[in-house]
Amino acid sequence: MSKTIEEILAPKPEARPRIYAYSIDDKAHTGLLKVGQTTRDVKQRLAEQLKTAAIKNYRVELDEPAERVDGGVFSDHDVRAALVRKGFENTELEWMRCTVKDVKTVLTELRKGQRFTGTHHEAFRMRREQAEAVNVTHAYFLSRWAEDMRAVPRFLWNAKMRFGKTFTTYQLAKKLGAKRVLVVTFKPAVEDAWQTDLESHVDFDGWQYLSRNSESDPRNVPAKKPLVYFGSFQDLLGRDAVGNIKPKNEWVHKMKWDLVVFDEYHFGAWRETAKELFEGEEEAVANKEEKLEYTAGLGEVNEDLTILSQKETEFLPISTRAYLYLSGTPFRALATGEFIEEEIFNWTYTDEQRAKEKFAAKHPGTWNPYGALPRMHLLTYQMPDELLAIASDGQFNEFDLNAFFEASGTGAKAQFKHKNDVQKWLDIIRGGYTPKSVEYLKTGTRAPFPYLDVQMLPYLQHSFWFLPNVAACHAMANLLAEKHNTFWREYDVVVAAGASAGIGLDALPPVRNAIGSGFESKTITLSCGKLTTGVTVPQWSSILMLRNLKSPETYFQAAFRVQSPWSIKNPNGDNPNEEEILKPNCLVFDFAPTRALRQLSEYAIGLSPSEPGERGQGSRVFSTCPGLRRREHGAGRRGRHSRYCDGRHIGHPARPQVGERVACECGQRHPAPRPRQPRGDGSCGADRGLAFAGRQHHRDHHQQEREGEGAQK
Repeated sequence: MSKTIEEILAPKPEARPRIYAYSIDDKAHTGLLKVGQTTRDVKQRLAEQLKTAAIKNYRVELDEPAERVDGGVFSDHDVRAALVRKGFENTELEWMRCTVKDVKTVLTELRKGQRFTGTHHEAFRMRREQAEAVNVTHAYFLSRWAEDMRAVPRFLWNAKMRFGKTFTTYQLAKKLGAKRVLVVTFKPAVEDAWQTDLESHVDFDGWQYLSRNSESDPRNVPAKKPLVYFGSFQDLLGRDAVGNIKPKNEWVHKMKWDLVVFDEYHFGAWRETAKELFEGEEEAVANKEEKLEYTAGLGEVNEDLTILSQKETEFLPISTRAYLYLSGTPFRALATGEFIEEEIFNWTYTDEQRAKEKFAAKHPGTWNPYGALPRMHLLTYQMPDELLAIASDGQFNEFDLNAFFEASGTGAKAQFKHKNDVQKWLDIIRGGYTPKSVEYLKTGTRAPFPYLDVQMLPYLQHSFWFLPNVAACHAMANLLAEKHNTFWREYDVVVAAGASAGIGLDALPPVRNAIGSGFESKTITLSCGKLTTGVTVPQWSSILMLRNLKSPETYFQAAFRVQSPWSIKNPNGDNPNEEEILKPNCLVFDFAPTRALRQLSEYAIGLSPSEPGERGQGSRVFSTCPGLRRREHGAGRRGRHSRYCDGRHIGHPARPQVGERVACECGQRHPAPRPRQPRGDGSCGADRGLAFAGRQHHRDHHQQEREGEGAQK
């Protein structure tokens, strides 16, 4: 009797061996991990296993394949034996006294058939853009050396935060075969990332990390052993009062380096950025904050740091094969052409968001390496005429935030000059402004105000309010606490301003204490410069720009504080490879629309000054940084509207009414033209506030003036 193929061939098993580790939350199991194996689904296996013992307070800490790179497999016995060889205690049966990192290190060793020092357990590969940065830089260095063996090439990575610059820099050093790498930073607080990446990834096993805090002498490290030395600019390259190299640093100048890396370098713009960032603080506090931000004594090293990017060999008598510059805001270097196009690699917010979208489309249902990075939305609001009249900048008739939030006094005595009007503003942002409430009842519409709209409210649970100065911060805290402001009582207001708030990171603990886990609490952090750089508060999801900022570097340096990811790894305790994203979006609120859009324009142009077409650059930023623009005008004047700016209407958001006099590039004010379709260059208005709109109308208008004058003559 013949058999069917189904009867002859049994289904091929799909089981794959996996190593798991779980912990139990009780005193008896503190510091212990149960390390086991299964070919079934780990979550299901443990649920059945622990159900029998009635154990519910367990958490799955690790779930990894038990496969070697050569195709073989290993068992949980192999894992525990490897841990014992490393000195970890096998307390009983499958229980080990160790950490998850220790288990991961052993798993990596078993997979690769190697033994690593320390806890080199990370084995992730470079992302596409990181590999591209390494390849283009490596290729450029080789091309320069092929032309001239004595050449000392230089390269700039214009990469936003969370690009992974430290890991990628080490990969470049490895590809170059570098044995001596010097990392010079202008922000000493970033040292932790440089050390962690080198000491945790398997690709850098055998490398040695040293800094001024290390006991070892870098000169005693064997020549064949890769060495990374980390130091601040002032520590390593500072000079004494007469300009001589400090004796303790002579070894830095005598050693032959393969690669010198300048981290967090702002190309001479650091002084202006620091001044604007902390100008609202008291002078003594501002000076201390500036020193913390940009290394104590940096200003005394050299008054004009721009020469660093022009004549490194003269400025720094260091012997090296190549220089690598790392910066997220190198606007000055890009604008002045200090680096040619082939010496620059760009990775911007726009690139990041596009990569996130492409990965999601190509790998649906798969963990997205960019998924936790929030999409930023710029929302601009134009205030009612009665508030505009209080504080308007005469040049462009803009809302002057510094004048509107002007305050005096400190502590409990601080008070706004225009207290009643600031109160109206507080009412407006929560939708409680009476004149508008009546209008909404008549029209049946309601504006999407920040503290009213149900879609925005979750992102305002923890917000950052960026005010002009210390007095304004204290005055705002006092106003929010007044008895009639019942709406704001559910928010814990933290004043991170002035000497009493602490210097640098000392201002952070009160904020973290108020936020806690971030799920039940509601907070508002008031600052005029503190905590806008060098800190990560995942729960911050929105920032209110309540002060005038001139430079796009400062504006977006503050804005990107709220773009830090907030997610939970292993949210259910049964899958360590799962991630739940708690902050898919972040919001930037601005109440001076023209100024905000000009900042966005200059930011887009500053990132790619050599690219033709200002509108194209702005459109790319707008497409990944959409904004909801809300106009609020007095009754009977121009009406109101709200909509998203998506890049296709980049010249339109601030379009004036026909006949309204608007600022022109010549400094005069002219009647606005009738509405018309955008031209090829994207221009359709005459508002100088939008750097990539209105230029064509400016030329047309003055051409008509000249023709008119000629006709009169």
